[in-house]
Amino acid sequence: MTGNNFSFYRRVRILNYAVILRNEVIIILELLTQATWSPYVAGAGIGVLVCLAFLLSNRPIGCSSGFVKADGLIEKTIRPSHVEKEEYYREIVPEVDWAFMIIPGIVIGAFISSMLSGQFHFILVPTTWSATFGNTPVLRVIIAILGGAFLGFGARWAGGCTSGHGISGSIQLSLASMITAACFFAGGIATAMFLFYVIGSA
Repeated sequence: MTGNNFSFYRRVRILNYAVILRNEVIIILELLTQATWSPYVAGAGIGVLVCLAFLLSNRPIGCSSGFVKADGLIEKTIRPSHVEKEEYYREIVPEVDWAFMIIPGIVIGAFISSMLSGQFHFILVPTTWSATFGNTPVLRVIIAILGGAFLGFGARWAGGCTSGHGISGSIQLSLASMITAACFFAGGIATAMFLFYVIGSA
């Protein structure tokens, strides 16, 4: 094979790689601009993310611990001596790490996703809520804060949230995590039915 032929075949191969790369980029961009994702694609992505978390940091993915770290960092600025003595903060150290950054990461990621898919819009009172309880934002905010407080308390009491137990725990075939995740969903469904079908219809 002459030098000219080798150079020609090399250029053809590079062009083929460029076309393949271009097609892959187009597929990824189309996926990012979709309003909804296939549950299989999203589930596979979460599975890969959990595996990478274990591989790179030897820690499971969880959201509720990030809020604990944030609380510890705030308290550390007010009364650092109390944080140092608190046994709970020795287990979950209040520091800015990836477990802490997952919280703003979720918010930023959701914002970027909604912008790319053209679905971003600001709603203070969701339509489902307003149809049952009215369009009063004060009531909605109060219930949301109370619900968040109960969720945070329950997640810490259970030793993890839906991501910690439902994803990271279940992927390790932890029976306790599977039972806890099932109780999370059962409790959420029961609470929603009580709010909308019992209190809302009264």
